Amino acid sequence: MNKTLKLAAAGLALAAFATASLAHENHVAKPKGAAELAPEQKPWGIVGKPGAVKRTIDIAMADDMTFTPSVIEVREGDTLRLRLKNKGKDLHELVLGTTAEIEAHAAMMKKFPGMEHDEPWMAHVPPGQTGELVWTFNRAGDFDFACLVKDHYELGMAGRVRVLPAAGKS
Repeated sequence: MNKTLKLAAAGLALAAFATASLAHENHVAKPKGAAELAPEQKPWGIVGKPGAVKRTIDIAMADDMTFTPSVIEVREGDTLRLRLKNKGKDLHELVLGTTAEIEAHAAMMKKFPGMEHDEPWMAHVPPGQTGELVWTFNRAGDFDFACLVKDHYELGMAGRVRVLPAAGKS
């Protein structure tokens, strides 16, 4: 009986750990005191270092589902501080990505609207508040940004980042 009870307890513990790991399959847990993980290269760039910022761009987020400006031009290799001012009464966010990544994330947010996430290429900004992203655009091309709060993207709350080749590069 004692052996059966121990096996059952071990099975329950294993099931609990397996469930917890599946629930957070895309999130990396960082133990207290652990070293920072290396920044992840994305097709649209990599998290920037605040000391490397070349330019700050103020972006207004409004309840008419607009970003102002809605188009940003930057040179490949430049690090920007995107200062995000929510001028509305609704929560807004700015998520950087490729069109495909933005659309995939928007679809996931429709399925799981209350999902919490904290990635260096996105910022949630409560009404009347200011947030920021520091990002190094180290890949030339056209990339997107969007607000993926419920229905905002579908209502047109999106913009574009045009990353021009570095000076002297074609």
